Amino acid sequence: MWWYRGLRALAARLLARALGRSSAAGQVLDAGCGTGGMLRVLGSEVAGRRTLGLEYDTAAAALAAAKSGRPVTGGSVNAMPFAAGSLAAYLSLDVLGHSAVEPESALKEAYRCLGPGAIAVFNVPAYRWLLSAHDRRVHNARRFTRGQVHALLAGHGFRVLTSSYWNTLLFPLMLLHRLVERDDAESDVRDYPRWLDAAFYAALAVERAAIAAGLRLPFGGSLIVVAARNG
Repeated sequence: MWWYRGLRALAARLLARALGRSSAAGQVLDAGCGTGGMLRVLGSEVAGRRTLGLEYDTAAAALAAAKSGRPVTGGSVNAMPFAAGSLAAYLSLDVLGHSAVEPESALKEAYRCLGPGAIAVFNVPAYRWLLSAHDRRVHNARRFTRGQVHALLAGHGFRVLTSSYWNTLLFPLMLLHRLVERDDAESDVRDYPRWLDAAFYAALAVERAAIAAGLRLPFGGSLIVVAARNG
């Protein structure tokens, strides 16, 4: 689906850039890796650090390992089975909003497992007022503003390096869809006609180039944040 491809391309680009400027040693963790799509995009290493995944659902963890060819550990982001300071980077894609995740606990664990100066990349759904039938279908319980995420990270020992909303060009369509959506509507995660999928992905590619060039988009359906663990 166009949205997942766009998210993974954006997160991989920002992670590689930030980790390339970091001296932190250790592995790169996709925390809450699902069925392994992001791990497959990352490959065996990022900026010279080996990759691995963490996933609570055992069936998804097995599929992720098979799909990506990378080690995937079973466990929760709320209490991770890794040694303190063992990670160089932590990737969290739409995990903090999940109903089974406690953001405070997850961030404490991320801080514990990351070494000084290590990198963390978070993607979260934006704006609480956009909570919808789609969110319920995908077990998303919360949405965030940029200010809320910055404050949450600062309170748990992280320094924000950069952040931007995204899915901005398509935001009017998203808003219109939410306004007319029924309470029992299906998830937005589905197959789209090839031409529409390509058009939507192209819109995200424009945004990805803009963010990589240093622009910070003022609104959008999602928010991506790159942070560093304070010493």
